[in-house]
Amino acid sequence: MPPKKALNGSKRQKVSASSKLLETVEANGQKQEEDEEDEPQQQQQQVEGEDHAAARSRKLKSLTEAYTTILEVIGEDPSREGLVKTPLRAAKALLYLTKGYQDTAQELVNGAIFAEEADELVVVRDIDFSSMCEHHLVPFRGKVHVGYIPNGKVLGLSKFVRLVDLHARRLQVQERLTKQIANSIVEVLQPKGVAVTIQAEHMCMVMRGVEKSGSSTVTSCLLGDLKNDKSLRQEFFNQIPVNLHFRQ
Repeated sequence: MPPKKALNGSKRQKVSASSKLLETVEANGQKQEEDEEDEPQQQQQQVEGEDHAAARSRKLKSLTEAYTTILEVIGEDPSREGLVKTPLRAAKALLYLTKGYQDTAQELVNGAIFAEEADELVVVRDIDFSSMCEHHLVPFRGKVHVGYIPNGKVLGLSKFVRLVDLHARRLQVQERLTKQIANSIVEVLQPKGVAVTIQAEHMCMVMRGVEKSGSSTVTSCLLGDLKNDKSLRQEFFNQIPVNLHFRQ
């Protein structure tokens, strides 16, 4: 059997070029398939983005008109220089102050849950918050203290702040806000126990009504082991003493 002839340089170059061309075609085909698979998702995201923008535009229009009416009713002139843009600014501010209606706990946590064999009390103290009282639409603000007993998982510390804001950025009463924060932690983390305490000053008592400053309201919600175990409960409260000067 005659020996095979070695490929000369020209033929080797042709073979090499053909191989590269084939790889390019295959890669482009694979990319096209991936793009086609991603296309419905991208289209859906684009539609959702457009829907969100349109909904926000409608809300801003309605709120701006409402604030214009409010200014007229209280005896102001919405067309004077200092108030021309006030209805729109107030509308944007209200949407921001109530943006918690648009989010969920799972979305805000965004997977920041980590396996860990910790089983002792974890306390995150002095989380600043502000919210809107649903009775008079004036602010109340203060501090949130969170404690939990891990159950094989821990949560990224910044996520506690986000969970507080999730519920604070709604029309609220302090008692419900306290429970909602605690229940959100249970929802995303399934810990052995949760404790949430809030101390806040309410502008509805300062700016109107009794018009008394300096008072604060303290509420707590205890779940699981932190409700049932007296020693754990005491450990939590020992770490978050009520601060008479919490606003400073």
